[in-house]
Amino acid sequence: MSSSPASPVQFLRGRRVQEAVLNREPKPEWLKLRAPGSDNYLRIRGLMRELKLHTVCEEAACPNIGECWHHGTATFMIMGDVCTRACGYCNVTHGAPRTLDPDEPDRLARAVETMALAYVVVTSVDRDDLTDFGAGAFAATVRAIKARRAECRVEVLIPDFQGDERALGIVLDARPDVLNHNIETVPRLYRVARPGGRYPRAIELLDRARRRAPDIPTKTGLMVGLGETMDEVFEVLRDLREVDCQILTVGQYLRPSLAHLPMARYYTPEEFREIKRVALDLGFGHVESGPLVRSSYHAHEQADHYAART
Repeated sequence: MSSSPASPVQFLRGRRVQEAVLNREPKPEWLKLRAPGSDNYLRIRGLMRELKLHTVCEEAACPNIGECWHHGTATFMIMGDVCTRACGYCNVTHGAPRTLDPDEPDRLARAVETMALAYVVVTSVDRDDLTDFGAGAFAATVRAIKARRAECRVEVLIPDFQGDERALGIVLDARPDVLNHNIETVPRLYRVARPGGRYPRAIELLDRARRRAPDIPTKTGLMVGLGETMDEVFEVLRDLREVDCQILTVGQYLRPSLAHLPMARYYTPEEFREIKRVALDLGFGHVESGPLVRSSYHAHEQADHYAART
C-alpha cells in the first residue's frame, strides 16, 4: 500500500530538520578562512563608503574578501545593490531598484585611479526594469575607467540582458578586456536556482559575444554543490566549449542563509582537480577550479595565464 503525500506542514518540518542537519555539518578545513581586517582591507572599505560605491565582495558575502581587499583588488557592483531577480543561491537583496545614478561611472573611475588598479572587474545587479537592461551603464563605466587610467584592464561580468543582442553589442562596443557571464549551474537546476534565467540564453550570450568580438576573451563561472552530478558538470563544460568559451572558474556553493537553497554536499579538492583536468582536455584556455574559487577571484591572473597560452 502506497503512503499518502506529506502535508505542507509535514513537508516544512522535514525540510527544517534537513536544514538543521545540513547546517551542523562541520565545514572542511579547506574552506576555513581568517576573518578580514588588514590595514589595506580597512582602507578599501573606507574608500568604498566615501565614494558611495558597492562591491559584490560585500553584497554577495564572498569568502575571499579579506585576501582580495588586502591585495588591493575589488569587484565593483554598479547600478545599485537591489536586484530585480531572486536567484535561490544569491545573497544580493532583490526588489524594486532605485533610478540610475549618472555620476556613478566617474566615481568608480576615480576609485580605480586612486587605488592605482591595473585590473578591475565590474559587475551589476540584474536591471530588468531598464530598457537596455543596464548595458549603457556598463559601457559608460568601462569608458570612464579607460579615460582616467588607460593602462587598467577592465573585465565585465554581465547579466543576460534577457537575451537582448543589442544590449550585448553596447557593452562589447565599449571594448572591455574580458567579457564574463556566469552559467552558474547545470540546466536541470535552473528552474529552482535561477528562475529568472535560461540556460540556453546564457550559452547563446557567450556564443554571440565570441562571434561579434572574437578578440575579446569570453569567460564563465560554475558553482557546484547544489545537487548536480559530475556527468552534468562535464556536459556543461562541453556546451561551453561548443561556443568557444575560453576562461572557466568553478567553485563551491556556500549557502548564505536558511532562506537560500540548501547545499547538497561539499566537493573535495580532488574533485575540483578532476573538473579542471577535464576542462583543460576539452580546450579551455585557462581554468580555476577549487573550493574557494569565485568568478572574480585572482581575475587578473586568470587573464594573464590565458593570454600567455594563446
